[in-house]
Amino acid sequence: MSAAILGLSATQGQGLAQTTGLGEAIELVDPNVFRVCADPSNMPFSNQKEEGYEQKLAELFAEKLGKTVAYTYFPEVMGFVRHTLGAHECDVIMSYAQGDELVQNTNAYYQTAYALVTMPDSGLGEVTTLADPRLKDKRIGVVARTPPATNMAMHGLLKKAKPYQLMVDTRRGTSAEAMIADLKAGEIDVAALWGPLAGWFASQADPPLTVTALLSEEGGSRMVYRITMGVRPTDQEFKRTLNRLIRENQNAIDAILLDYGVPILDAHEKPITH
Repeated sequence: MSAAILGLSATQGQGLAQTTGLGEAIELVDPNVFRVCADPSNMPFSNQKEEGYEQKLAELFAEKLGKTVAYTYFPEVMGFVRHTLGAHECDVIMSYAQGDELVQNTNAYYQTAYALVTMPDSGLGEVTTLADPRLKDKRIGVVARTPPATNMAMHGLLKKAKPYQLMVDTRRGTSAEAMIADLKAGEIDVAALWGPLAGWFASQADPPLTVTALLSEEGGSRMVYRITMGVRPTDQEFKRTLNRLIRENQNAIDAILLDYGVPILDAHEKPITH
């Protein structure tokens, strides 16, 4: 979030919260509503039909807080944070990579990895690294400028690769949808995707596709990331509330993620299956 957005109001908000003890009542525009920033067409995360797992998590948290849920929709492209959280149109982004400076991160509530998606009869279901020689002659779909693309370049896999766009207006379709369609049509042999996307689209296929997390990379870009919720840097009490809800409801959170096919990992990067 830019300094212009934070500015004077941020300093005033912190001071009021500290002196009055009102906490979230000062920080949030409407303390009775759980206001979520969301993409209108980006399953499995969210959509306007409220079918995404971010929305199931929002419903869970709102219920625990005795609040209603409201969404501000904006395509998750350049400017998403500025036009939603930064503009005070909503108060929380339900999925945000740990360490991104545009938001204040809560504690992580799950860990996942980039993964390979293959046809069930491909013989590639046990490939856990892009260095695997079985990938040398394969046509791999990959989203440009993502960590798998970097490691594919290291291993000489880009010559036959098919690139897909990183930033797209999800209202017109996603790169993940296009990549999975190409995989099923035989245009590519392997799809390298972010774990939640890989798990969701694989589970929706008939028959289901095979998902294998990239957990054996040595060198290059890392494939495993911790995911938090993102709030404004000024919203300290709200962050503490979310951290408490994450801690108290981790089993329910895991169950929602697994129901959407998300390949979640424990602290030792071992798959969580139940």
